[in-house]
Amino acid sequence: MSTKLHIKKGDTVFVNTGEDKGKTGRVLEVMPNEQRAIVEGIKMVSKHTKPSAKNPQGGIIKQEAAIHISNIQVVDPSKGGPARIGRRLNDKGKLVRYAKKSGEEIK
Repeated sequence: MSTKLHIKKGDTVFVNTGEDKGKTGRVLEVMPNEQRAIVEGIKMVSKHTKPSAKNPQGGIIKQEAAIHISNIQVVDPSKGGPARIGRRLNDKGKLVRYAKKSGEEIK
């Protein structure tokens, strides 16, 4: 079952918990069905790869693993810190996301 999430691909997010607590990164991919997201530079794991046409050498590569969306918050564009997100209609009648504390719209 897919639900509406507070984060989108391309958002800058703040990590609340875990090994990478306090770090920020850009969302590369969102998986609504699993309630997870892949964030640039967060939750790096070592993946063992066989030699292939794309990677002829093979070996161990570092890549991002998925993080649960409850552990990340969108960064407020005006304050620069994590923000709670709401949805409201803008002056054009379009549903937009906004930071609850500052009231600023999130692009």
